[in-house]
Amino acid sequence: MRILITNDDGIHAPGLAVLTEIAEEIAGPGGEVWTVAPAFEQSGVAHKISYTHPMMIAKHGPRRYAAEGSPADCVLAGLYDVLQGARPDLVLSGVNRGNNAGENALYSGTVGGAMEGALQGLRAIALSQYLGPATHDLDDPFEAARNHGVAVVRALLDRAVWDEGDDYRLFYNVNFPPCPAAGVKGLRPAAQGFRRNTAFGVEPHHSPSGRRFLWIKGGPQHAPTDPGTDVAANLDGWISVTPMRCDLTAHNRLADLEARLG
Repeated sequence: MRILITNDDGIHAPGLAVLTEIAEEIAGPGGEVWTVAPAFEQSGVAHKISYTHPMMIAKHGPRRYAAEGSPADCVLAGLYDVLQGARPDLVLSGVNRGNNAGENALYSGTVGGAMEGALQGLRAIALSQYLGPATHDLDDPFEAARNHGVAVVRALLDRAVWDEGDDYRLFYNVNFPPCPAAGVKGLRPAAQGFRRNTAFGVEPHHSPSGRRFLWIKGGPQHAPTDPGTDVAANLDGWISVTPMRCDLTAHNRLADLEARLG
């Protein structure tokens, strides 16, 4: 199996090393794992592509490259430059340091990398490690992802629906819970949740020179979401798996809109 991996934390991120281990075991002895990851951190860039300026790409080792762009850029660079059109069987993005559950999925460069894989007609999975008090003192905060990642990816490859041939095909968003590997309860399909009464905002600061800057500031990450959704599952010790699609249409509202505007 040929696998293309990327992330949004950057080429030197510890989560990418975890993903490399996962991908190498999935690919097997005769397989190939190709890495094309951002040269610098690209957290929060979502599905951004560098449409208006070029990006430099550099080889870091055998089948390992860094590109000065977003995760989606890296997938494009991998497919059409590094791999020279030799299509991978799977795109993996992550393992992100922090959760991409709930509304975070909309901002996530990790999810954006998997999304681009799906738009290119490939099977794609985003993987993220939820962090919290129970992971803070672990020698390896990625312990849950490292120990359970291979089983999750294999389960999806073997048993999940992939909608091959659909215009907007499915991809999967996986979040490992904020607990040690031994505390993981199992795998749970879950809808994307929404953390109420918390949202991104800005916090102003002044530099030593007196200039005013704004920092983007996130809300509490352990606010619960509705039962059956990803954040709720993660906080209860489950690995959440959320099927996603790039089609943003609210299909359940089309008929009503036609009646109102017709």
